[in-house]
Amino acid sequence: MAQLFISAAHKSSGKTTVTLGLCAALRARGLKVQPFKKGPDYIDPMWLAHAAGRTCHNLDFFTQSHEEIRETVGYYAAGADISLIEGNKGLYDGLDLDGSNSNAALARLLSAPVVLVLDARGMTRGIAPLILGYQAFDSRIRIAGVILNQLGGSRHESKLRAVIEHYTDVSVIGAVAREGEMEILERHLGLIPSNEQEGARAQTDAIGQRIAAQVDLDQLLAIGAASPVPAAPVAAPCSIEPPGIPLRIGIARDEAFGFYYAGDLEAMSAAGARLVPIDTLRDQRLPEIDGLFIGGGFPESHMRQLEANAGLRRSIGAAIEAGLPVYAECGGLMYLSRSLSWQGETRSMVGVVPADTVMHSRPQGRGYVRLRSTPAHPWSQGEDPATINAHEFHYSCLNALPAGGSFAFDVVRGAGIDGSHDGYIHKNLLACYTHQRTTRSNRWTERFLKFVAECKARRPANTDVSSTQQG
Repeated sequence: MAQLFISAAHKSSGKTTVTLGLCAALRARGLKVQPFKKGPDYIDPMWLAHAAGRTCHNLDFFTQSHEEIRETVGYYAAGADISLIEGNKGLYDGLDLDGSNSNAALARLLSAPVVLVLDARGMTRGIAPLILGYQAFDSRIRIAGVILNQLGGSRHESKLRAVIEHYTDVSVIGAVAREGEMEILERHLGLIPSNEQEGARAQTDAIGQRIAAQVDLDQLLAIGAASPVPAAPVAAPCSIEPPGIPLRIGIARDEAFGFYYAGDLEAMSAAGARLVPIDTLRDQRLPEIDGLFIGGGFPESHMRQLEANAGLRRSIGAAIEAGLPVYAECGGLMYLSRSLSWQGETRSMVGVVPADTVMHSRPQGRGYVRLRSTPAHPWSQGEDPATINAHEFHYSCLNALPAGGSFAFDVVRGAGIDGSHDGYIHKNLLACYTHQRTTRSNRWTERFLKFVAECKARRPANTDVSSTQQG
């Protein structure tokens, strides 16, 4: 069980494309590849999971303890031939001055050798002091090799290899040419999610073939083999208590909604809940479910289809009014509002949140957040931690939300819905901009399933709130 940490000197160096190419190339060799992603990202893990054929798990200092990070790697890497951990931003970049939450800190915690992806555009001799500086900055980090990216041609590659060999002791593991086919289309939040991208499998396979031809995979595997992953724990790092009765939980999963932590869904399944996929673009009504989770995504890119599917919008609205327990995050909150406006166009949404969602050109909330539960929280039951560490990333805001509404959270740090509150409450609905994650310090999925079970137990016999239709 080898491991490698793929990082870069700075963001936008092409490390995600290179990493997913490595996942695809190694998988094509018949190896079991386990991907991980540093930070709270959703989109990169979707692409990495596509390429590797295994779910990608996030490693995040803000929401996880050091022990939990190590156990997450050990647990999910068990049975894999190699783990590839993709960093975020540059190797030494991070929130704190001491670098305690940087990529370097994570590589050090996991004792993982680092492979630097270097954007070599416009560089020749200057690449040597860059590498030497990164080596000298923290001697505890083992930079085991570099992959040169965005090369202008064979002559450019030869110059760089000669400079690196002359001035440093770092191996050049690969040299990747600048090709349009290697670029994944981007949107305002980053890469287009693989659940929206037609031909995602073909694209990742094509990138994998190019990486295999330009990177020494044998050398890469040899480097990783010298650093085994942490030992696997007996149980999953974020196991939760079963709710006590069988539950069917609807999960909105389609081109519009796809932002879910793999660990959250796995925790609910392992606790005995049956996850029922719901296509908000095509399903005409809700199936028989006991609770509903609508995660984040890009509803603005599909708002015409969402509006056109009036049957499901009516079904969801009626179910919420009838008391169906629903949890919605970010894109889910937008979908449940009255309307959604973007690029001069406005479309009707579900309408149970009495506000209008408006997209902006700049983020309205971005980064890590800290929340404190209020007494109104429908499924807190006094069990929430003192503060909840989570994150938000939204370009939209809610307009015309009536004053005096009920909220589940006070915002200690972050933007939330109005700068002070998040988690709008209506009956058994909780809808917020914040993205939560199930960790040992915040078992939100356990509390949600317990609340769903209590609601189900209180319902009269033979009553299915999810099948209620609006007129």
